[in-house]
Amino acid sequence: MTNPFDLTGQVAVITGANTGIGQGIALALAAAGADIAAVGRTPAEETVRKARALGRRAELIAADLSTIAPVDRVVDEAVNKLGKIDILVNNAGIIRRADSLDFTEADWDAVVDTNLKSVFFLCQAAGKFMVRRFGETGERGRIINIASMLSFQGGIRVPSYTASKSGIAGLTKLLANEWAAKGVNVNAIAPGYIATNNTSALQADETRNRQILERIPAGRWGDPADLGGAAVFLASRASDYVQGHILAVDGGWLAR
Repeated sequence: MTNPFDLTGQVAVITGANTGIGQGIALALAAAGADIAAVGRTPAEETVRKARALGRRAELIAADLSTIAPVDRVVDEAVNKLGKIDILVNNAGIIRRADSLDFTEADWDAVVDTNLKSVFFLCQAAGKFMVRRFGETGERGRIINIASMLSFQGGIRVPSYTASKSGIAGLTKLLANEWAAKGVNVNAIAPGYIATNNTSALQADETRNRQILERIPAGRWGDPADLGGAAVFLASRASDYVQGHILAVDGGWLAR
């Protein structure tokens, strides 16, 4: 029996792959056999080097996803360099913190444009390739969006982030509804409190850090590598009948 989690011969495109969650997912996919295209404003040189050390093909694609301008080029460049796209992981994202009474339009637009608008149009561009290929060969594609605990909860002082991640949850379900029968599985991972650059302010705040740890049943911040298994599952044949699901990897946060 073949291993349903084996990604040998697959090509994965991961945005924001230079550090944190994106790097953790990219290396997990590479360890499972996938070749990777690491997309980002900051070159993911360490990620590519580590993926190549695993014996995988790995390429850099420079793109600033604060606008949709590079979206079509990202897909074209990935196909040109690696031959196809089997898996898309939409991880790139930003956050802005301020009280809602003081939140600016600029901070709203910056977050929503990066975290939601660019994600949709990158899904669309990759989806066109995947749907067309499914019609020709029967090979399925996989899209994994990165949601958040704030896809389920409100949070505080991050209105545009909460709006964008709530939007990711809805978008994931909508695309699954439209594309499941067309050869594309669309799902999302909702990380809990993961130790990354985006959460450095919370980790440094002694009071908030203590409050967060007291609520997490696992009793610790997550590591980017903790998301690897979920990503491999959703990228593989093991999840063939999983559609429109938002998989929480949160140390039990939502259960409490």
